[in-house]
Amino acid sequence: MPCTECKDGKYKWGETGDCKYDTLQECEEANSTYEEMKTTSIVELVIDETSEELAIDCISLVSAPAIEQDFVFFGKEKNNLTFAKVDEDKRMLISPALIPDKQIFRHDPQTSSDYYVYFSKDTVRKCSELFLKNNNHHKATHEHSERVSGVLTVESWIIDDPKMDKSTLYGFSLPKGTWMVKMRIDNDELWKEIKSGTLKGLSIEGYFTNKMEKMSEKTPTDQEILSALNEILNPKLEKIAKELSKKQNLEDYPWEQCIEEQTEEYGEEAAPKICAYIKSQYGN
Repeated sequence: MPCTECKDGKYKWGETGDCKYDTLQECEEANSTYEEMKTTSIVELVIDETSEELAIDCISLVSAPAIEQDFVFFGKEKNNLTFAKVDEDKRMLISPALIPDKQIFRHDPQTSSDYYVYFSKDTVRKCSELFLKNNNHHKATHEHSERVSGVLTVESWIIDDPKMDKSTLYGFSLPKGTWMVKMRIDNDELWKEIKSGTLKGLSIEGYFTNKMEKMSEKTPTDQEILSALNEILNPKLEKIAKELSKKQNLEDYPWEQCIEEQTEEYGEEAAPKICAYIKSQYGN
């Protein structure tokens, strides 16, 4: 998370830092991890509309879940959960399948580069819908390898209210938009691995595309430019552009480069506004 401006005009590191820096430069220089984050790509993955049937193929039971959230299980053995008694004859586990905006570390061995990927709330919801639409609730793999039988997804839901959602009954504290699943495990070998702690969570299997590659092909629409013009007096956009102009020729700032850099700096929602504002003020 980069430095952000506070209401009093000072700067802080990330969302929870103290507003103690007088300038953006001072904030960046004081945080040694800033440059590392700047050079490490953060990529949003989206569903390719031309191959929605391939989006979510199955769910895999794994020892190291990419979303870094272990599932909870319950069966005949005593568990550490405090909620109403469940049917002891049913072997179930509950876990998040996807957490929105959760940055997941990845390494590309071909380029020896590290990067992060994440899914938006809209993509997570669409994944949950396509998973059921394509009748994949009975599909599962072990460690992203062989297909296994005896695993059935019996419930699937999106957390709309984190405080009131039933996932809290199982000891979870997850953000709005998280995709939750409950799975029945009739496979004896898998159940043993779950109880022993060998298998700790879930990981989805599917096919996604890099949103940035799609955005790089896009040119600003008249509506985007008009929206930016309506925000010309916005002091924050003006300040961002002014700071950027110190190190970038804004009159010749490619749209795709702007989108990529400002998405990394300020997020997906803010980037198009910033770039459209720059184009309206400095573009030819």
